[in-house]
Amino acid sequence: MRYPVRLFSCAAFLLAANLCSAQQQQAQAEKPAEKPAEKPKEEKKPPVPEEKSVPTKHSLKIGGQEIKYTATAGTILLKLEDGTPKASIFYVAYTKDDVGDPSQRPITFSFNGGPGSSSVWLHLGLLGPRRVQMGDAGSLLPPPYKLVDNDSSLLDLSDLVFIDPVSTGYSRAVPGEAPKQFHGIEEDVESVADFIRLYATRNKRWSSPKFLAGESYGTTRAAGLSGYLQQRYGMYLNGIILISAILNFETAEFDAGNDLPYILYLPTYTAIAWYHRKLPSDLQGDLLKTLEESRKFAVGEYADALMTGDALPAGRRTEITQKLARLTGLSPDYIERTNLRIEIMRFTKELLRSDRRTIGRIDARFLGIDRDAAGEHPEFDPSIAAITGPYSGMLNDYVRNDLKFDSDLPYEILTGRVRPWNYAPYENRYVNVAETLRKAMTQNPFLHVFVAKGYYDLATPFFAADYTFDHLGLDPTLGGHLRGAYYEAGHMMYVHTPSRVKLKADIAQFIKSSGASSPAK
Repeated sequence: MRYPVRLFSCAAFLLAANLCSAQQQQAQAEKPAEKPAEKPKEEKKPPVPEEKSVPTKHSLKIGGQEIKYTATAGTILLKLEDGTPKASIFYVAYTKDDVGDPSQRPITFSFNGGPGSSSVWLHLGLLGPRRVQMGDAGSLLPPPYKLVDNDSSLLDLSDLVFIDPVSTGYSRAVPGEAPKQFHGIEEDVESVADFIRLYATRNKRWSSPKFLAGESYGTTRAAGLSGYLQQRYGMYLNGIILISAILNFETAEFDAGNDLPYILYLPTYTAIAWYHRKLPSDLQGDLLKTLEESRKFAVGEYADALMTGDALPAGRRTEITQKLARLTGLSPDYIERTNLRIEIMRFTKELLRSDRRTIGRIDARFLGIDRDAAGEHPEFDPSIAAITGPYSGMLNDYVRNDLKFDSDLPYEILTGRVRPWNYAPYENRYVNVAETLRKAMTQNPFLHVFVAKGYYDLATPFFAADYTFDHLGLDPTLGGHLRGAYYEAGHMMYVHTPSRVKLKADIAQFIKSSGASSPAK
């Protein structure tokens, strides 16, 4: 009797299931159709900028000789070996026309410093075929400014390539790449070296005599490049031109416990006080004689006093105070209150305080006016203020109008975009690339170095440069490969016409005597 019941139960289950399925199908048919799930939108990255190269033809006369040349404003992309673009580097190159054999024609790669500076200063101030006409300390010209042919250009002796490191000028990291990967001592050297390698390769200049020209932090970069180019690419240089050099940062960092800058800055203080006629009458005659007295005192009695520290006897302290006052133009009372240690920015405010004027750090011949004469540091650097407008205005005009290079990016003359700068591997110690340069000169015994030093430069004082190269540890057989000269101007000595003329002559002699082949005609 239970069997039929079991059959009924199964039939009832099947019937109920069929009814349920039919209801579900009807409900599904009446339900609005669901939209298919949307695929997540892919973020569109800004396009990678294409390389550009814009050549134009020009000519100028240097020393009565007409030079016909091609100017090329452009960009080169730095890429990984797999083709991934990393940065776009802006440059301006000048090459002499009708050169039969480029291997006999020197080429000079030039840059400024900062870190964060474009190459505009050496480009439009000293080496390039056009020059900013802005006047000089005490005789500045008003805006608008103009460019003139530069009869001190190096183009008669060498082709020129002006490089703007990443984040300066029109150079940028490509979209999606972090700019900070280029903002550091080693990172900067590697990217600039890669540009030099690419330019030399594409333009078939590996066999040409090659020079570097750097100014300020650009000298730090040049010293780093001297070693990196040799070790990484096997690119050996003929010469390096260092303008306002700083290779050992210990010579210029006024840190507690580091007395070296006080010693090395003293002759610059003396030169500046001489220029502004703040020294005793017996020191206001022959500048070189006065500087010799300052040098001897700095490395002798003054260094001894600072090394003695708090143990210096009171009588001896008074003697040192009086001699410092004699060589700096500052009062003995002020020097006593500085504990015999005159920090750079205090000096720029104090020297002409009674005249209610300040002096420039880059070039102490330039004067500034603060709100009052009571502060400890100047409100601004009058030498930077004097040069920024003329160089910025003329570069922006020149690139678009004369060189025909169009860009809506702001041309970063001197930018803070590179901050913070990565000083590794020099953490907890001072940056010193002098040893890199020594090794490069030793491994490449044909590498020559020229150092230009301005007497009125408080950014990279001349005596600090002397100290650095006197402690280079270079083998005596290579001593003749290192030479230098002094100029009666500041950090950018070429804004002073007599110094610019002298500097061109000195660099020309350096190139001719460096072992490089004679310039191709």
